[in-house]
Amino acid sequence: MEEYFAYGLALVIGVVMGMIGGGGSILTVPVFVYLLAMDEEPATACSLFVVGIVALVGGTRYMLKKQVDLLAAVAFLIPSVPAVYLTRKYLVQAIPEAIFTNEWIDFTRGTFMMLLFSIVMIIAAISMLRNPKKTIEQEGPGLFAAKFSDYFKIFIEGAVVGVITGLIGAGGGFLIVPALVLFAKIPMRIAIGTSLVIIAVKSLIGFLGDLGHGYPIDWTFLIIFSVIAIIGLLLGVFFSAYVSSKQLKKGFGWFVLSMAVVILLKELL
Repeated sequence: MEEYFAYGLALVIGVVMGMIGGGGSILTVPVFVYLLAMDEEPATACSLFVVGIVALVGGTRYMLKKQVDLLAAVAFLIPSVPAVYLTRKYLVQAIPEAIFTNEWIDFTRGTFMMLLFSIVMIIAAISMLRNPKKTIEQEGPGLFAAKFSDYFKIFIEGAVVGVITGLIGAGGGFLIVPALVLFAKIPMRIAIGTSLVIIAVKSLIGFLGDLGHGYPIDWTFLIIFSVIAIIGLLLGVFFSAYVSSKQLKKGFGWFVLSMAVVILLKELL
């Protein structure tokens, strides 16, 4: 029964990614951990696969519509890809399995990863809910939407998000979209397409780094889950055409914040 419910949530995950350029891992990791009772590390690995495949399809659609800032994507990926791979392969494995344990508290590596996940989500949500002095409402297509001086900021953000992505198994769209919109002044619609391209590349590379750890993976379930999520993504892309950039940004922020609070309470209580 849980598996079929998870398939239904896969459709929701795809719709979210199609509409806001990220957020898939915000649902995927909790679904795998809390609904399907996966351990945190295999769950984050499977999340990278699902989010990467779905983002690849979505990013391709946005590229065909010329709604991807290619230079921003490259600037983000250059530091982000090695950061994700090295973090998953070495840093995560270096964290002790039992960080702090006594008769009242059992603070494990998995708990640490989920708490970090929720804290990062809260920070990202607040950044999206704030009203900047200048808003970017441009909707038109463009391959290079940011100014050249902004690409250095994107490069630094790519390295930071890469490490966080590796730690928590998230594609990072809930961090990438705010970075592109707030720091590089890229229009929301183009930021969504650019985010999907970035997520696809670094999530799939992060997943490849996990294959050597021997995590148990149910490939049949994972492929079915991914296909359903792709269907949801195509629906989300269609619906996003009828929603303004300002509404997408605010809705994204509230969605991320609510999910962060749920995960934080779940882990602490």
